[in-house]
Amino acid sequence: MFSVVANAQIETPVRWAQGSKRINATETMVLLRARIQPGWHIYSQIVKEGGAIKTSFTFTPSKTYILAGKTIEPTPKTKYEDSFKMSIGYFEKEVVFQQKIKLRSTSSTEVKGFLEYAVCNKTGCLPPEELAFNIPVK
Repeated sequence: MFSVVANAQIETPVRWAQGSKRINATETMVLLRARIQPGWHIYSQIVKEGGAIKTSFTFTPSKTYILAGKTIEPTPKTKYEDSFKMSIGYFEKEVVFQQKIKLRSTSSTEVKGFLEYAVCNKTGCLPPEELAFNIPVK
């Protein structure tokens, strides 16, 4: 169900996989899963201004589908970070982000876009990464 998105960075504490799950004839759930190595974390999509680099998803507009709502995530863990002077939501080990789409036809399509995230541990963060995705929907 998931296919792997390669990371070009030498140190790769996060591995992304992608897939889709048909809900019914006109709706599909697009899934983007991050597997995070022990000791590392990525941030939630919801981070206040002045905080860490949040995980974000940009979907390329298409004539074959429309987004139905926002990308959803599970409830993150939260901790106060002195460097940002605020509590910030984050994920460890594994997290699956989901985006519902409404198909404009019943034929197959591809959901394209990119995601951006930062991965951090106790000592600091790696530079933010931007990865393209291309998810087949059948």
